[in-house]
Amino acid sequence: MKTFSSPINSSTTTGFILLGFPCPREGQILLFVLFSIVYLLTLMGNTCIIFAVCWDQRLHTPMYLLLANFSFLEIWYVTSTVPNMLANFLSDTKVISFSGCFLQFYFFFSLGSTECLFLAVMAFDRYLAICRPLHYPALMTGSLCNILVISCWVLGFLWFPVPIIIISQMSFCGSRIIDHFLCDPGPLLALTCSRAPLMEVFWTIITSLILFVPFLFIMGSYTLVLRAVFRVPSRDGQKKAFSTCGSHLTVVLLFYGSVMIMYLSPTSEHEAGMQKLVTLFYSVVTPLINPVIYSLRNKDMKHALQKILRT
Repeated sequence: MKTFSSPINSSTTTGFILLGFPCPREGQILLFVLFSIVYLLTLMGNTCIIFAVCWDQRLHTPMYLLLANFSFLEIWYVTSTVPNMLANFLSDTKVISFSGCFLQFYFFFSLGSTECLFLAVMAFDRYLAICRPLHYPALMTGSLCNILVISCWVLGFLWFPVPIIIISQMSFCGSRIIDHFLCDPGPLLALTCSRAPLMEVFWTIITSLILFVPFLFIMGSYTLVLRAVFRVPSRDGQKKAFSTCGSHLTVVLLFYGSVMIMYLSPTSEHEAGMQKLVTLFYSVVTPLINPVIYSLRNKDMKHALQKILRT
């Protein structure tokens, strides 16, 4: 039973009110235009990487196949939040239905979990390529690459259904207003009729696991990679190894840095404005700049993209 009571027509409307970025009408329209451009650029950038990998035979390797899947993931990750955000900019009520809120909640966190796993698999691929170069073709086969990709998607989407279903069955009282641009667990749990400390602890545990386990795996992989790189006698060999790993490590630090600030800081009580900015960074900004990072630091990718642009 979901109960709502609010002075703003709560008796006639079921759902939540996403405040987003409160400002005058002109400001809302300006934000709509800005985020529309960001969204289109994100779709274009990640789609170009997918096309480049599909069309260029030289890029049919595990490293680039993982990158193409990662770009596909980024398209859906940003799509889980931005279209609804754009609709809210032009909406007077800013209401999101109960089912719509929890669907967004599920897809946003499932896609985020899948991204954590993909980053770990990409780090594993770089570890094999640099630390085990002679055995790499035999170890990272096409079938293993496919298994890893499928495992990331399946595990990512199976990680959060149980806690999200439990939260959706709670009763919500008082204000229906969420001072955010998406349905986030913190604001949602704050609207429940009674505190749920066990649910909060359970949520913290499963969120920490999906963040820390892949992150520690990535850091361990790159520790071994750096040790192997510094043993390379050739300066050119070191530079090439750093160039292949630098872009991925940059993406990892940008994504994990902002996510950990948001969900694993000592206190879960963030200023609403800071919470929005940090969430905006890892959910909207990183999917926009990731294609730039990967294409600018990789000669093969740059050549493939140039070939696409010429056609």
